[in-house]
Amino acid sequence: QVLLVESGGGLVQAGGSLRLSCAASGRTFSSYAMGWFRQAPGKEREFVAGISRSGRSTYYADSVKGRFTISRDNAKNTVYLQMISLKPEDTAAYYCAAERTLVPPTNPPAYDYWGQGTQVTVSS
Repeated sequence: QVLLVESGGGLVQAGGSLRLSCAASGRTFSSYAMGWFRQAPGKEREFVAGISRSGRSTYYADSVKGRFTISRDNAKNTVYLQMISLKPEDTAAYYCAAERTLVPPTNPPAYDYWGQGTQVTVSS
């Protein structure tokens, strides 16, 4: 069982930055690939970024490449999503997810554990 708690969301102007955090419970955090997803009202949940168990490999949706950076600190059981140059279309609820596998899946149903989400709103 893994409990995930996101934080760091908020309201920011276009062009601004935010850093999301996702704290995980348990002593096997390094056994899980981690992903960040987002869901805007009326839209499906979509993959944003993923990171392998070790943190050596990262993956991004085309829409966020060059603006978002995923990282993890296995000693702190935490995964981060640094977001810069934010756009109004980045507005969504952001969720972290964990799956006990090497490479993070991009398909939401592949994940067993989810956080409750944190809202990011980017004003124009």
